[in-house]
Amino acid sequence: MKSAIVNLGTIVSGSSRDPFVDADSILMSDGLIKKVGTLSDEDTSACDVVIDAAGATAVPGFIDSHVHITFGDYTPRQRTVGYLESYLHGGTTTSISASEVHTPGRPKDPEGVKALAVAAQRCFAEYRPGGMRVHAGSVILEPGVTPEDLKEIAEKGVWLAKAGFGAFETPFDYAPLVRASREAGMITTAHTGGASIPGSSAITGDHILEMNPHVSFHINGGPVAMPDRDFDRIAAESDIAMQVCTAGNLRTTLLCANVAKTRNVWDRFLIATDTPTGSGIMPLGMMYTMVNIASLSEIPPEDLIAAATGHVADVYGLNSGYIAPGREADIVLLDAPLGGTQNTALDAMKHGDIVAIGGVLTAGVPRFVGRSRNTPPTIRNVQVARNTCPADFSGMA
Repeated sequence: MKSAIVNLGTIVSGSSRDPFVDADSILMSDGLIKKVGTLSDEDTSACDVVIDAAGATAVPGFIDSHVHITFGDYTPRQRTVGYLESYLHGGTTTSISASEVHTPGRPKDPEGVKALAVAAQRCFAEYRPGGMRVHAGSVILEPGVTPEDLKEIAEKGVWLAKAGFGAFETPFDYAPLVRASREAGMITTAHTGGASIPGSSAITGDHILEMNPHVSFHINGGPVAMPDRDFDRIAAESDIAMQVCTAGNLRTTLLCANVAKTRNVWDRFLIATDTPTGSGIMPLGMMYTMVNIASLSEIPPEDLIAAATGHVADVYGLNSGYIAPGREADIVLLDAPLGGTQNTALDAMKHGDIVAIGGVLTAGVPRFVGRSRNTPPTIRNVQVARNTCPADFSGMA
């Protein structure tokens, strides 16, 4: 499919170093962004779909790096079908598994944990619920798993490894397997904070620094936070990415954000949800965290959008997260909500309002245009101006 978005008021790039793109249109083809600028009649006449943004704001699709995937678009933790497709209506175009720990009866022996990771990775290799891209299959590090095991499943496509739910006597025991996972080419993550499920244990700054994963999961608490002093230690003494989650401690979310800014390590600050969990299902979780930080701190909304898009893509090695030629065409159209006091999406975020979503595209394909079922309506009339496809893209069917 070839598609375009025209008449954009603002384009947020996904980069906190260069947050805006001086352009009013985006051209997409074969799943990728081809051009960001001003489109000619020749550009748009060749498109299957043209979306008139009517002055709305384009941002990269949100990348939630802490979703508890199991199999299919179903969460046994909350016994709900279709939650991933609903998250897409909240602007999340990519979900990354935080391990398939919620799978009923999950195996804990080495062969079982390997099989679970491989099966999850394969199940989501082509399956896109609602159009969402899902990176599943995060091996849960357990006693008995060897470096050879990790190399074996890495060769089969597993590229995520999780420390924190294994039956180790102390969290320090994860360190050798985290190193082995890194050596196998995996992105390594670690539970951070108080125990969250039966069998898990508290993991604090000393443990995280010894493990040295790529990402400190829900550093603000999942849902219980580690001691305040550890935030500055991880920022200053490591290159570990600091992921904050909606299902955590808001006070420590703000603390971690301010530490990342003060220490000039903002590119290591990531926003995620840590859902579905006991905290529930949060289709607007990414949005709530961005809005809460923006309205309760001096951090500009475009920097928080970067923390939910480009920062995540950089840490995980993804080709999404930015609005730039050659990047995957995952784009969300935002606007100020109808009935609010602000006139733009970014001003509404700073004001503390949940922003309206007027459209979501993944791989350049409109998944809905007009209104998200999970947000207020936009103040601008975002609509399909040209369509040669046998679909209306309303997303309401």
